Amino acid sequence: MGVQIKFLGGTREVGRVAILVGTEKTRVLLDYGVMLNHEPGFPIHVSPKDVDAIILGHGHLDHSGAIPIFYIHGRIPTYTSALTAELSQLLISDFIHLSSYYLPYEYLELKAMMKNIKPLNYGVKQEIGDMTIQLLNAGHIPGSAHVLIEAEGKRILYTGDFNIVETRLLEGSSMNYGELDAVIMESTYANEDHTERKQLEKKFVEAVTEVVENGGTVLVPAFSIGRAQEIACVLAAHHFEYPVYLDGMAREASRVMMNYPQFLRDPKLFMDAIHMTHWIEGWRDRRKATKKPGVIISPAGMLKGGPAAFYVSKIGKKSQNAIFLVSYQIPGTPGRELLDKGVCVIDGKVRKVKAKVEHFDFSSHCGASELREAVKRVKGNARFFVIHGANGNCELLADWINKEAGFEAVAPEAGDTFTI
Repeated sequence: MGVQIKFLGGTREVGRVAILVGTEKTRVLLDYGVMLNHEPGFPIHVSPKDVDAIILGHGHLDHSGAIPIFYIHGRIPTYTSALTAELSQLLISDFIHLSSYYLPYEYLELKAMMKNIKPLNYGVKQEIGDMTIQLLNAGHIPGSAHVLIEAEGKRILYTGDFNIVETRLLEGSSMNYGELDAVIMESTYANEDHTERKQLEKKFVEAVTEVVENGGTVLVPAFSIGRAQEIACVLAAHHFEYPVYLDGMAREASRVMMNYPQFLRDPKLFMDAIHMTHWIEGWRDRRKATKKPGVIISPAGMLKGGPAAFYVSKIGKKSQNAIFLVSYQIPGTPGRELLDKGVCVIDGKVRKVKAKVEHFDFSSHCGASELREAVKRVKGNARFFVIHGANGNCELLADWINKEAGFEAVAPEAGDTFTI
């Protein structure tokens, strides 16, 4: 019968990623995420009794946020890296806290999910029924993984979110996995390239230093997992000498990562960077930090809540300060409004921000050139399934693969099933 791949979500969109891969005997679910709109959106339903195992590539909610649904009654094993398990617990717990009204599960289900986690190290083969799976470094956030499935004599690679570029925090993914029969691949940035990393770091550190040396405070709104630590590492690597503050969930995430140095490119740099930061412990610290020249790294990365929302109202009022956005800004978020219109909510009103606003493209995904380079590294006669891209990016990359790379590629829709 070959191997069946059914797409349940994350097709021609970014969010609610879920893919069911099955043989006659065994079915595994790759990710089961949510769509983060005003109310969470979920992938196509699949009954827990039809799934033998869940494999989670990384902890971001668009990949992990719906997994607890399987633990309302079920007891399915979830395979993931030990670091991803802890980070997803952190994110899902926060998600329940913020949107429990809309969620079909509670803390109890998250607890049951954590009990059923089977941690798996990179490169270790795990048998599930008549399939063998392996997790391999994806270079996206600490602990993130590609999933390599071997079944019925076929080899299928699910990239998850990935990056082949080395960063201060992580090694890039090698994409060197021998002959493959199918590749399920993300296409988030199929239409644009990122600034070259060394150049970007230099520009960022110079801009930060200039503001601080002129007596200003720089707010860096950053995702708690990955981006906040990356920025701390960049500042440490460039011997930044002024105070750096870390706030919000980024502190807890950093504490978790300190226990898993094996997932980091340069554990010493990471430890130095985290020890160099002052951890904000409460409102007194927060107010103090806004009054001193220095850098404040704080979630949320798109200014949707988190301590960053408080900092904007203080730091945004003064022209000697700066707000440097280092994460992707989804249209409609406060961060995107700030970037496009220079306005933000300050003291309950939408006001013009006086602080300098700039965007630095520290992405943890491949840009267009890297996506193409990753395709070129694939060996064998693989079929490509392009997912996880908005505004035509899935179709754009699939089209390029068909025409230029000599592979067959499709951008599937939700509900589509293929046999390999």
